[in-house]
Amino acid sequence: MNQGGRIKLSGRAREVLKEVARSSEDGRAVRRAQGLLWLDRGESVREVAQRLGVSRQMLYVLVERYKARRELSVAQRVMDGLHSGRPSDKRSMVSSELGVLLAQSPLEYGYRAQSWTVGMLKAQVEQKHPVEVSEDTVQRALYDLRYRCKRPRLVLARRAVSWRQAKGGSKEG
Repeated sequence: MNQGGRIKLSGRAREVLKEVARSSEDGRAVRRAQGLLWLDRGESVREVAQRLGVSRQMLYVLVERYKARRELSVAQRVMDGLHSGRPSDKRSMVSSELGVLLAQSPLEYGYRAQSWTVGMLKAQVEQKHPVEVSEDTVQRALYDLRYRCKRPRLVLARRAVSWRQAKGGSKEG
């Protein structure tokens, strides 16, 4: 590897990066692999940065990070590292509460319905816990529990052919 964003890849590394660029589902890894391949081909940092829509600084960081991660495989060098992210405390609390609620009928909670709706579940969770929960959080928790929400299909009642007779009218329409 040379300074200035230039990089010289081995034949094996080049083949692995081509495979990542062709078939990876991780878009960031694809762009990183393409950037390294283009730099290896001799293209300037400015050209590669414009093509990828990133800053030149990002490419310098990419080359340095690729070089610093030698202990990893070539494919892992261009992948994202682990991110802890924000813990899903609310969703896990909602999931555990939904497990209890879904085992019972909404009638037991005073609702005049045969099945639960997301709004009813949200109201019950908020009633039991002093926290505001969005309907999206409830839906994600339902998805985690392998429940799927379906909207009921409303079908208007069809009139019988003899409806006029039933109302006291004649047979003729």
